[in-house]
Amino acid sequence: MVETPKTTKGFEMQKRQLGATGPVVSALGLGCMGMSNAYGPADRDESIATVRAALDAGVTLLDTGDFYGQGHNELLVAEAIRGRRDEVQLSVKFGGMRDADGAFIGFDTRPVAVANFLAYSLQRLDTDHVDIYRPARLDPSVPIEDTIGAIAEQVDKGRVRHIGLSEVGAETIRRAHAVHPIADLQIEYGLLERGVEREILQTTRELGISITAYGVLSRGLISSKPLTLDASDWRGHAPRFQGDNLTRNQDLVTKLNEIAEAKGVTVAQLAIAWVASRGEDVVPLVGTTKRARLEEAVGSADVTFTERELAEIEAVVPLGAAAGTRYAAEQMAMLDSER
Repeated sequence: MVETPKTTKGFEMQKRQLGATGPVVSALGLGCMGMSNAYGPADRDESIATVRAALDAGVTLLDTGDFYGQGHNELLVAEAIRGRRDEVQLSVKFGGMRDADGAFIGFDTRPVAVANFLAYSLQRLDTDHVDIYRPARLDPSVPIEDTIGAIAEQVDKGRVRHIGLSEVGAETIRRAHAVHPIADLQIEYGLLERGVEREILQTTRELGISITAYGVLSRGLISSKPLTLDASDWRGHAPRFQGDNLTRNQDLVTKLNEIAEAKGVTVAQLAIAWVASRGEDVVPLVGTTKRARLEEAVGSADVTFTERELAEIEAVVPLGAAAGTRYAAEQMAMLDSER
């Protein structure tokens, strides 16, 4: 396996615009969820240092959610960017409700909830505006038009700059976009999860909406090292990380590692660069809590592919290659994007 990733020496981060009317952001975004112990314990100091290293490398798009660690993540991000707020675009998800044990207890995207959640996020993030604000999931009890209309009111007040969506399907995207221009759709997209290619990507491109892709490393499945999960890591309950599914998926990753080794990059860099190669309207979000992994991810930005290499990757991981669904059944039921 390749042990030394491509480095960022002499590197200049490229930019991409989110949608026809959205902000210009770095071609790679940093997902901050894992810094609030979503994948097992995370070191606070190292997490903050990682955010700051990302800014130094030219990463401007930071993704968080008000329910990540029940507000912990926003407070951590605020500390990490203190004095550098004008260098970043903050992408914030809202609507997820959790109890004191961290369990999800539903979603609330009513207009009154939009105003409430945003007020708390602005306070925790120590800012007067959020660059991109989006409901984390479709609330089945609230028309998407009502939710987007409420966010649009916050745009008029200057508290939100742009509106995004997360994990919704083509019909919902169209309904939302009819109320207010949507900058981007955040959705899982990577070598082992390509469901967006069935219908959603065609819809976003028709409407001039970008994709911010999370899960580009399939939550750690795509790695040059065997995956070990802490007892507190929620991935242990995800179908792709269990039994025969995990064996099948690790076999796919072994083949991807062979392609990456032949190319002289790490398999993580291969996976990130593949997502970025899908189009100028796609921005990969890389979730990491360590500076070394960030350096590796940023090094993917100058990785390009020949048609032969793309065909070789396609042969290994075609659409639908991964075994198991990406979430457990009850969580899959919450995804409008899967309907």
